[in-house]
Amino acid sequence: MSTDSSLLSLARARPYAFEFPLSKTALVIIDIQRDFVDPGGFGSIQCGNDEIFSKARAIVPTVKKVLDIFRSAGGHVIHTREGHQPDLADLPAAKKLRQISNPNGHHNMGIGDQGPMGRLLVRGEYGHDIVDELTPWPGETVIDKPGKGSFWGTDIHRIFLARGVTHLLFAGVTTECCVTTTLRECNDRGYQCCVLEDCTQGFDAQQVTTSLDIVCGQDGLFGFVGTSSDFFSAFNDSTAQLTPPATPPLLQDDGLPPIDELISRYKKGMTTPVDVVNFVFDKIEKYTDIDPAVWIQRETRESAIAAAEKLMECYAGKPFPPLYGVPFSVKDTIDVAGVPTTAACPQYTYTPTATAPAVQHVLDAGGIFIGKANLDQLATGLSGCRSPYGTTHSVFSARHISGGSSSGSCVSVGAKLVSFGLATDTAGSGRVPAAFNGIVGFKPTKGTVSAKGLVPACRSLDTITVVAPSVTDTRKVWQIIAQHDPDDPFSKLPHTLVTWKVDFRGPRLGGFTFAIPPSSSLSVCTPAYRNFFDRAVQALRASGGRLLPIDYTTFEVAGDLLYEGALLHERMTCIGLEFLQTELENLHPVIKALFGRALSNPPSAYDVFRDQALQIQLTRKAQQIFDTLRRGIDVLVVPTTTQHPTMEQMEADPLALNSKLGTFTHYANVVDLCGANVPVGMYRDEETGAELPFGITVLGGSGYDAKVLDIAALAETAFKEAFSKL
Repeated sequence: MSTDSSLLSLARARPYAFEFPLSKTALVIIDIQRDFVDPGGFGSIQCGNDEIFSKARAIVPTVKKVLDIFRSAGGHVIHTREGHQPDLADLPAAKKLRQISNPNGHHNMGIGDQGPMGRLLVRGEYGHDIVDELTPWPGETVIDKPGKGSFWGTDIHRIFLARGVTHLLFAGVTTECCVTTTLRECNDRGYQCCVLEDCTQGFDAQQVTTSLDIVCGQDGLFGFVGTSSDFFSAFNDSTAQLTPPATPPLLQDDGLPPIDELISRYKKGMTTPVDVVNFVFDKIEKYTDIDPAVWIQRETRESAIAAAEKLMECYAGKPFPPLYGVPFSVKDTIDVAGVPTTAACPQYTYTPTATAPAVQHVLDAGGIFIGKANLDQLATGLSGCRSPYGTTHSVFSARHISGGSSSGSCVSVGAKLVSFGLATDTAGSGRVPAAFNGIVGFKPTKGTVSAKGLVPACRSLDTITVVAPSVTDTRKVWQIIAQHDPDDPFSKLPHTLVTWKVDFRGPRLGGFTFAIPPSSSLSVCTPAYRNFFDRAVQALRASGGRLLPIDYTTFEVAGDLLYEGALLHERMTCIGLEFLQTELENLHPVIKALFGRALSNPPSAYDVFRDQALQIQLTRKAQQIFDTLRRGIDVLVVPTTTQHPTMEQMEADPLALNSKLGTFTHYANVVDLCGANVPVGMYRDEETGAELPFGITVLGGSGYDAKVLDIAALAETAFKEAFSKL
């Protein structure tokens, strides 16, 4: 074992000990499919020798032992399957014809031909699937690859990035082909790689030996070679050094445990989803006395218990999905089939027949839907004070606003009524209320989470977001909902999203670059906020961050576009111009004033095209700022907002103060950024004496979601170490 207790070590690996942090390591099992290890498949044809071919199947029991231990420790598991679409549209002619065209070869059948287990190497056929012993569990990723390597035509690099993976352990077949091809591709991208040599096999003994020697030769040219016995020893040593923690009460009054801990308790039989549902509804009922405006609609206790019981029945004796029995809230602009969607506007209400894909992904992963959360009407505003269903307040002070528009979602999480919430963020609606309630609010890159089933606030900018108590829980939920939706016209194609090299040391040791707004822009913050922000910057610099200057003008100009340009009228078009004209008098007074003013001053076609062109120019400039290959920065760090108003202050000047609160949030979607609010610490409000949270936002360029979460996690830890009350 390494002297660093956070690392495991394969002490006898070649060319030297391979050290890896479990939380950042994935076990990658390459192509252990029936087609490659069972008789009658493509592999037996490829090999041409039954005795040699049988050795490939012989590794499966050892791989299973490694997999079982890895699963028990909560490690990341990735399976790959080589194969092609049924129409072979993704099969290059060279791959199809080269081997079977050898006049002296033994390949008498090729890809797509009918074999004993179906068409060879064709997706959906019996032979294409992974062998029964290694069947993937719910939540484990299966990469369907058309090539020998695992990167062409797949999202595997972004999947590694999304999980924060920096180290890889390899098993699978064949060593000389798909295993080492994938390993070399991973090496090029910065991953630390190790092959477990008794967990891999091939169809040519000499090529297997040579391939492994090449991996670790020349002092580790491509990586490391270890053994399963070394792997087992590493885990045994690690377990022996652990001191079992004191077991806390199963469900504590201060809230639910983190997601992974909750699921661990389920696995150990310490509690059940029914227990958790009852606990959640008990807390909700008590909290209603504190703040009755959190929810617009809730499931009944009985219906939620029924959902929990159905879940338990479905997974009895089976591996649990990643959100098994985890309770969550949904902002009431996101559809749940059979539950009215109001958008906090009674006149707008409809009852959807389909559930939004983002919500469905959570339900499919085992989440338990608790209810629809309150919001600023028509998702318009950052205050939380614009709903006919009541006004929520910060979980820290009844006098201070909750923030919006995702007010109820963030309060439901901040008050520990649920484990996480699905909210939205068009102009800061997920980040600002997260900051005011002391939780993480993550706005993914727009177009990476399906917006189907979402009441549009501004369709070209809308993003479904995750709000949760920690970066770890946020990341877990984001990985589940961030799935490409070909039916969402605003969805980005996965292969168009940026990727980047990995630093296996992590941002604290490897370092990262960041920028902040200039002093002139920060002057809008209250003294307490400015003071806390300066201290947060120092904490980041002490944790591996290097502060660099940038031209911040791009972001300021983009922020002005949101409500002072044609984008406001896009928002109105999305809501429905006829609806606004008909129902304007029935809307919340502040919403009425905002849209009434806009209706009386429509833009010309020239204004629209001018603003579109400007937005495109600003987006390109913004993305260049985050291009580290051209001296750009990793992230932009800003105060999430400028101050924490009281209810009275917000009511006195709702439009101007709302605009001020969005100083550092309005531009993010306009120029296609992603970002996460991270709680920094607590300060005492001089006027009211209330203890209130302060948060910063870590912003990244389009597609850099995983990098933002990596640095947000570092910041979360750094702030806990560095801060106490101001």
